[in-house]
Amino acid sequence: MYKNLAATFVAACAFSLAPTGAFSQTSPASADAAKPPLKVGFVYVAPLSDAGWVRQHEQGRQAVQAALGAAVQTSYVENVAEGPDAERVIRDLARQGNTLIFTPSFGYMEPTLKVAAEFPDVKFESITGYKTAPNVAVANARYYEGRYLAGIAAGRMTKSNVAGYVAGFPIPEVLQGINAFTLGMRSVNPKAEVHVVWLNAWFDPTRERDAAMTLFNQNVDVIAFHTGSTAVMAAAQERGKLAVAYHSDMRRIAPDAQIVAVTHQWGDYYTRRAQAVLDGTWKSGAVWGGVRQGMIRVGDFGSKVPKAVQAEVLARQKDIASGKLHPFAAKQPVLDNEGHTVIAQGQTLGDEQILAMNWLVQGVQGKISR
Repeated sequence: MYKNLAATFVAACAFSLAPTGAFSQTSPASADAAKPPLKVGFVYVAPLSDAGWVRQHEQGRQAVQAALGAAVQTSYVENVAEGPDAERVIRDLARQGNTLIFTPSFGYMEPTLKVAAEFPDVKFESITGYKTAPNVAVANARYYEGRYLAGIAAGRMTKSNVAGYVAGFPIPEVLQGINAFTLGMRSVNPKAEVHVVWLNAWFDPTRERDAAMTLFNQNVDVIAFHTGSTAVMAAAQERGKLAVAYHSDMRRIAPDAQIVAVTHQWGDYYTRRAQAVLDGTWKSGAVWGGVRQGMIRVGDFGSKVPKAVQAEVLARQKDIASGKLHPFAAKQPVLDNEGHTVIAQGQTLGDEQILAMNWLVQGVQGKISR
């Protein structure tokens, strides 16, 4: 399923930058009442909670509504499973008159494409997808940049030199994050290692918690995750361990455990895409934005993180933004955890190589099938 991801996504990069119910919002009708608002629909893969993947996209929806006011009417449907349910919900949103629909989950890509073929006048934004169509654009964030920075913080804070990582699926996006986190950690703590537990699910709070507890029993004292709930953070708080928040600032859930948060910011992108539809300038294409574009941000440090560590992480974030630092640039040969050279000395991985990543870097305890 992923073998053509790299070539398809890179070729497309033409510009930069059962459900539980629906919710809609329209700003006060202070604009020209003669012109109906642009209806914009959002589909969420999990229940809307206080933090996490869905929360970040909900903040993006709210940003669209706040920025464009009565010119738009936004709505969302939450807790929509990938697959047939997603196709049905996306089709319903199109039938309801939504002319711009955001589908932020990788497993929504194929259902989005199928529905888009039936509604050529509707614009679709497949977030984390990689296949485009005349009325389907794709966008994603360079999560690995934030992961590298979080790894620096983890490398400075660990005492056992063992980090844990609770991961959803072994797809390139997740492998990028694990590898960047490990490289960042080992850049300041060469003895560090990372233990991975695969869930084969994006949102399963009970199993996410169980995986975290298992890792803590293996001498892990700092943990990261690539899943959709706050369960790993809550587990770290319960066990007195440290954790890297993902998607959102999670200090409310884990005030003592959180050392840093890797967040993705969608409001600006979503607003610009809605404005493009209003202006009649929307075009299909692909965006893969990171720290430099404001789509990835690391901060929200916990109280246990020394000021010197905070300053170091923020300085490296500036280096990534300026292009001075690249997580997958090799000052010396980078090996995978089977001993093969995956980045030659002096080389930097290009986007196509990053998007096709199918290995785990040296220092990661875990295996994937290739």
